[in-house]
Amino acid sequence: MFETSKKNKFESGIIVGIFILVITLIVYYICHALRLGTMSIVIALIFSIGSAWASYYYSDKIVLSLNKARPATKEEDQKLVNILDALMITAGLPNKPRLYVVDDAQPNAFATGRNPQNAVICVTTGLLEKLDYYELEGVIAHEMSHIKNYDIRLSCVVSVMVGFIVMLSDLFTRALFWGGIKDSDSDSKANGILMLVGLIFLILSPIFGSLMQLALSRKREFLADSTAVEFTRNPDGLISALEKLENDPNQLETANNATANMYIMNPFKKNAKNGKKRSTNIWSTHPSTADRIEALRNLKY
Repeated sequence: MFETSKKNKFESGIIVGIFILVITLIVYYICHALRLGTMSIVIALIFSIGSAWASYYYSDKIVLSLNKARPATKEEDQKLVNILDALMITAGLPNKPRLYVVDDAQPNAFATGRNPQNAVICVTTGLLEKLDYYELEGVIAHEMSHIKNYDIRLSCVVSVMVGFIVMLSDLFTRALFWGGIKDSDSDSKANGILMLVGLIFLILSPIFGSLMQLALSRKREFLADSTAVEFTRNPDGLISALEKLENDPNQLETANNATANMYIMNPFKKNAKNGKKRSTNIWSTHPSTADRIEALRNLKY
C-alpha cells in the first residue's frame, strides 16, 4: 500500500511537469503565430504554470461543479454517513472525506481531491436508493481505497489538465478558422523549431492525454477493488454492487468525458440497450465488470 501511494505521488509530479511543458509549447505556438513577439514565451510560461497550479489546488471544486454535486447531510443521508464512519476505523485515513451527492437515478460514485486530507466522496441518489447496506459499504470502501492510494490526485489532476489541453486545441482551431494566423518572415530557426514542436503537441496531445487518462483509470480499478475487500472483509458486497451498477439501464445526466474515468463504473451506458457485455479496449475508461468480478471472486479462495 505504501509503495503504491509513493508511486502515485511520483507519477503525479511527472504528469504535472509534462503538462507544464506541453501547455508552454502550445501557448507559445499560438501566441507566436498571432505575432505577439518576444512576449509569447512569457505568456506561455505564465499560463502553463498558472493552469497547473489551479488544476492541482482547485481540481476537486472543478470536478464537483462539473457533476453538479451538493453536500450530503446527516439528516437526509444517514446510512451513507454511518458507513463512512465505520470504514474510517479500518481504512486508516488521516481525515474523514467530505460527502457529496449527485441527484441522478444511475447508481454510481467517485472520489476526488488532491490528497487524503482534502478528499471528497461523491455518490448518486440512485446508488443510495438501489443498493443495500453491504453493497453500499463495498462501493464506499472502493472510493476510500482510491483516496488512500493517492489515485484521486492522479486521476483528478489528469482529468482537469487534459481538459485544459483540449480547450487550447479548440482555441487554436477557432483561430485558424478566423484566418488570423500567419508565420512571420523574421522568425529565427530556434523559434521555428519551437513552433513546430508546439504544433505537433497541439495536434497530438488531446489524443495522448485521453489515452493516458483512460489507462490510469483501468490500471487502478483492480487495486481499489481488492483494497476495498481488505477494508470490509466482504467481497460479496462489492461483487453484488458491481453487478447492479452494470445492469442498471439509466444514463447519468451529468456525465462528461473529462470525468468519466473517475467513477467506479463507466457512466456512459453505450451497450445497455442491446444487452451486449462491454469488453475492455484501448478506449475503455474501466476494465470490464466481468474481469473485476472474477478478480474479486478469486480473492475469496
